[in-house]
Amino acid sequence: RVGQIITIKAKVNRAFSTSMEVGIEVTVQDMLANAEKLVSVAYATYVAKPVGGVKIELKPVNLLSRQDHLEHSLAIERRRIRLDYEEVFQNLMQESNKEDGCCDLLKDEDAVSTELTHVQSIELVLPPHANHNENAFGGQIMAWMETVASISASRLCRSYPVLKSVDMFKFRGPSVVGDRLVFNAIVNNTFQNSVEVGVRVEAYNCEEWIKDQARHINSAFLIFHAVNDKGELLTFPRVKPTTKDGMRRYRGAIARRRIRLARKCMLSAKEDMPSDLWEGSNQTYLSCSNIVTLARLAAKSGWEITSTLDNIKIWTHEEGDVLSLKVEMQVKVPSDVAFSLLSDFTRRQQWDKHYLTCEVLQALNEDEKIYYITSPPVTGHKPNDFVVLVSRRQPCKPSEPYVVAVKSVTLTSMPPSSEYCRTEVLCAGFQIYSESSSSCTVCYFNQVTSAILAHLAANLTGSSKSIEDTAVACMKFLELEGSKD
Repeated sequence: RVGQIITIKAKVNRAFSTSMEVGIEVTVQDMLANAEKLVSVAYATYVAKPVGGVKIELKPVNLLSRQDHLEHSLAIERRRIRLDYEEVFQNLMQESNKEDGCCDLLKDEDAVSTELTHVQSIELVLPPHANHNENAFGGQIMAWMETVASISASRLCRSYPVLKSVDMFKFRGPSVVGDRLVFNAIVNNTFQNSVEVGVRVEAYNCEEWIKDQARHINSAFLIFHAVNDKGELLTFPRVKPTTKDGMRRYRGAIARRRIRLARKCMLSAKEDMPSDLWEGSNQTYLSCSNIVTLARLAAKSGWEITSTLDNIKIWTHEEGDVLSLKVEMQVKVPSDVAFSLLSDFTRRQQWDKHYLTCEVLQALNEDEKIYYITSPPVTGHKPNDFVVLVSRRQPCKPSEPYVVAVKSVTLTSMPPSSEYCRTEVLCAGFQIYSESSSSCTVCYFNQVTSAILAHLAANLTGSSKSIEDTAVACMKFLELEGSKD
């Protein structure tokens, strides 16, 4: 805003053979309020311009601080994501083509046609827009792209959209002074409180303009949200594609969102918080907190479907840096039977391959038990172990669900072992809704921690089906055991 001081810091995080990653942080300082906050973080990839056709080999970066070492190690992960992006994206697109979720959308009369959001703008590259080589500044092109994209997004929210992030901004070729740049922007898809706008930039010199021979120089996907006067996020209306290309862009937006969520998982550098100490003075509080925390997680708005498979749906929820998972299963077994089977964690090994062993440490009563669980190692590390409190509740009314809530606790009698990596469960569990006398809906929730980061990231990018496979195994277990009663 006017009157605030903007500070931009940039440094090379890692030099690869011929390219480098530059980390950029933007902070804003309000002199009147004496406050400073971080407003933007970006990672740019640069390639040294060859001299005489020979690539320039870059020297390694000297790491001076702990933060330097952290960014250096994360840079290789970000590079791996960039290199694998296209293959992962194509795999997700092929997967989405097998799903028929868009068919119902086309019949939605309240959905807005994406064609109504198309915006075109033309700019002439002048000397102030270019560097000493007469190439247009990348930042100038990005500014023009944001302008046309925000106009496109505003046609849906009828407000001033705020840029949230930019996904896959690529410079495919240069533009020079005298070029005409044509910007085409259109909404690809909406996700509850955000919207993705795709922007394509084509360049023409005088001769190309006459012959209508465009050069595709830039593409990017910009994600916006909108707020009201109170600062509350606005909900975007649903959109529907009306052309074959529109359907491709609609599905592509879903795939890109799944990749963003996976990237958020893989690049998280935060450690899990230690669990609460289980002792006589706080047992009642922790049991109640266990149930309430799961109920609040389940009640949150903004859950987005990321995958569907027969009677299984996988949802994700983003809130700041917190990512949560929901797996919904339609099971042909009475709800009370499913509740009895799922609340007994000693039987979980029969359907969940992520459980090696499970034993009861303390059985406080029928509805409160503490378990010690071990699970296989992830990517070559030590096996994981957990100490968890499992609280279960039966419904007071027919419309309420059966609840099985899970969270980590600390027992002084079960300290961490050098043989295992002690892992935390922040909030997880089941809600089981009765659909009929012989069927129910089972919803599994998990607030993502390091224990399931790798599994969720692999699922979101399509390289693994471990979550779907576990859900299928759970359904088979419930229906098989339920048929014995």
